[in-house]
Amino acid sequence: MLSADPGRDGSVTRPEELLAELAAVRSAAVAGRETHVGFPVATDIDYSPLAPLFGSLLNNIGDPWTDPAGANHTKRYEREVLDWFADLFQAPVDDRWGYLTSGGTEGNLYALYLARARFPRALLYHSADAHYSLPKCVDILGLDSVVVRTDERGEMDYDDLARMVDRHRDRPAIVVATCGTTMTEAADDVPRIRRLLARTPVRHHLHVDGALAGVPLALADGRTTLRLDATVDSISISGYKFLGTPVPCGVVLTRRTLQQQLAQSPNYTGTVDTTISGSRSGHPALLLWYAIRSLGHDGLRERAERARELAAYAVERLNEVGWPAWRHEHAFTVVFPTPSPAVTAKWVLASSAGRSHLICMPGVTRETIDAFVADVATGALVDALPRQRERQALVR
Repeated sequence: MLSADPGRDGSVTRPEELLAELAAVRSAAVAGRETHVGFPVATDIDYSPLAPLFGSLLNNIGDPWTDPAGANHTKRYEREVLDWFADLFQAPVDDRWGYLTSGGTEGNLYALYLARARFPRALLYHSADAHYSLPKCVDILGLDSVVVRTDERGEMDYDDLARMVDRHRDRPAIVVATCGTTMTEAADDVPRIRRLLARTPVRHHLHVDGALAGVPLALADGRTTLRLDATVDSISISGYKFLGTPVPCGVVLTRRTLQQQLAQSPNYTGTVDTTISGSRSGHPALLLWYAIRSLGHDGLRERAERARELAAYAVERLNEVGWPAWRHEHAFTVVFPTPSPAVTAKWVLASSAGRSHLICMPGVTRETIDAFVADVATGALVDALPRQRERQALVR
């Protein structure tokens, strides 16, 4: 068991005790992989070959395309990763820019920071099912916002968006489309939002929060929903969800012609600072580079297809035991009524308003789904016993 306050008295902990503490942390993390199905982190990529690199500071301070003084950075790899993602989202070769962030929240914050610089008086529009980071970003940036209704499965109500934009047509609009809502993995229809905005005289910035489903959707054959073209201004995605990196990270992409208005040049770093954080870890660049290079486009697409197949299997199995479940066609996420507290605790499910979900990220197996469904079925029977006894008592 980990001690509550190791070394608080200033004493030095012996090396063997430190190693024992770290071994316990690792053991707990590995043991939890099998049952942490409620949160979207892939576990099928082995990143252990990169472990020796975590003994050195790697600081990708500032703009990815400007190398700082010294050699303790990985900007060469960051640029390769950014170009891969920019190609995936069909960004113009001569007008693309981005950087590796600490995660989806920083990506959203940067995109809205950029949008505010373009349109200082803008209203921000996001759906009621958008990520919780958006209200936080609104508060940090001092923006005004409008919450747009969603349907029963979490997708934006486009008629409501049109009404709201028209009602406030005296102000520019910053619109956030969510591709992969937290609870149901609903994907807002980006082309539809583009067409809606094109029909109005309102100046606008369209941002896509694709933290959860952005990469799997872009990898799917025939999907052109997520394109960083002349009508989509920025995209934020997560690096540790679908790609399962062992540290939180993300990517934000935009067009260089938009980004240039935010550049600063601190004279002592030898680089241009165009990011939120300034100093940034260089390790995520290596992790993402390793995943992309080792699996390739086809390998990553196959992982996404297998995850969708497993999600369809989970829906089928849950319905077989009388526990109604559903999923969006593109989604890894399976939604169902919240099971017993014992089940939600064991399987670390995300639950809200009587609904829970599991997410069939790469690394989740059929055996895991079968074990989960068995627990749901058993929990339902246990929960039903007291009610059955009550009914029998009333009959007597």
